[in-house]
Amino acid sequence: MTQLDARPRAGDTVRGSAPADGGTGSGGVRGKGLGGNSVGLMGSAVIGVSTVAPVYCLTSTLGSTAGEVGVQMPAVFLAGFLPMLLVAFAYRELNKAMPDCGTSFTWTVKAFGPRVGWMCGWGLVIATIIVLSNLAGVATSYFWLLAGEITGSSSVAALDDSKPVHIITCLALIAVATAISYRGMTATKGIQYALVGLQLVVLALFVAMALSKAGSGGPDFASSLDFSWSWLNPFAVQSFAAFTAGLSLSIFMFWGWDACLTANEETTGSEKTPGRAALIAMVVLVGSYLATGVAAQMAVGSGTSGLGLANPDTSDNVFAAIAGPVMGPGLGVLLFLAVLASAAASLQTTFIPVARTVLAMSAYEAMPASYAKVHPRFKTPGRATITAGIGTGVFYTVMTLVSEHVLVDTIYALGLMICFYYALTAFACAWYFRAELTRSTRDLVFKGLFPLLGGVLLAAVFAKTLYDMWDPAYGSGSSVFGVGSVFVIGVGLLLLGVVLMIAMERRSPAFFRGEVLTKETPALVVQD
Repeated sequence: MTQLDARPRAGDTVRGSAPADGGTGSGGVRGKGLGGNSVGLMGSAVIGVSTVAPVYCLTSTLGSTAGEVGVQMPAVFLAGFLPMLLVAFAYRELNKAMPDCGTSFTWTVKAFGPRVGWMCGWGLVIATIIVLSNLAGVATSYFWLLAGEITGSSSVAALDDSKPVHIITCLALIAVATAISYRGMTATKGIQYALVGLQLVVLALFVAMALSKAGSGGPDFASSLDFSWSWLNPFAVQSFAAFTAGLSLSIFMFWGWDACLTANEETTGSEKTPGRAALIAMVVLVGSYLATGVAAQMAVGSGTSGLGLANPDTSDNVFAAIAGPVMGPGLGVLLFLAVLASAAASLQTTFIPVARTVLAMSAYEAMPASYAKVHPRFKTPGRATITAGIGTGVFYTVMTLVSEHVLVDTIYALGLMICFYYALTAFACAWYFRAELTRSTRDLVFKGLFPLLGGVLLAAVFAKTLYDMWDPAYGSGSSVFGVGSVFVIGVGLLLLGVVLMIAMERRSPAFFRGEVLTKETPALVVQD
């Protein structure tokens, strides 16, 4: 495929590169230049799991979630899974009708118009930048922690405490991940099989060993707990505010499965395969989270002292504290390696959704034309990928210098962004298919009721989180002029999107007049 050199206008036939046989493809619809048929069902599911980064998510949020909801942590994991599952059905149905790499952006533009769609796309882009920065930070910390364990030198591990060393290492990891993503889906896929496999094997080993240590009576496990089915009862959470805070963290833990959908133009069977892969990824994730959460809670409890998961001194990085006691000094290194692999793998694949969303926004004239260029050899949105890497590096550096609690606060802010664009996408599904909901029970349920319910749940979490995060006690406890730093980060980034949208409206008025992308506009897709 050659790169896109002419973007669609209202009434135009979409033109890209010709198929190998010289034909025009089904219905004359052409691709954006991405490499088609690069990924199958298993590869797509692996990319979904990898982007979520289950081991990274667990070490970053097990403690924070336990601190909010105590032993009801498994129940909150299930509660976070429910709206994500409902929204996944919305993604599946929209992808069947419009398999476009712009996903949320393209679909919400077609349903609600250019401004809502632009902000939805911005929500996805900025959420990805936030999580990329956190991934890089965790990968850096575990790089030096692992180096210290291998060399047996505490001074080597302590290098991560040096802010200049930490930032330089972080920027180097971001540069490597950007370079790999730049080279395309085929390069990405091969690495991901190994890294995801390593994560799941080490998690299974951790779960087995944690269960064996529970109730053992050792000094490190004096706070261990016996399993109780009440742990799965969300109504036992002490307050609604605590529940929504825990739910926001839980939702963050499932974020990223939609990377399967943003790679739809590069997937074999672009209309059905990405949706199926997303559902497979979700099942793998919820199983991993429940097993690990229950096992860790049984082994060390959810208290605030010792190895308790909610101990504020270790809750930001649980596995660093409990890996050795649970798995022993030898095997504990495997958990450090798994966290590093998880963060590094996700750092690489998380470039997929942001780069392809920016590509689609540019192709439809919602962003500068230069981002619509696709590398002629690697078939990737090269400029968008590099820009995402630079943006991630700048964001992380600035936030690290401004706030010592950047990891915690940006994760809490990320939950707001996720709820924002997932809820809009779910509502877009119900609205886009509104005329089809009476055709069959299946259409009513999967195109209407499930997406609408998922959207309402996420919108409720968004509203309650927005209210709660005004309080400086929300998140790390830091504030800016008396306002919680999580609120400042979350709302400030959304308002930045409004400012950029106004600037783009002056530069590209045709898109914002609804002349470029409408419900009738054929998607720029690669034909199978």
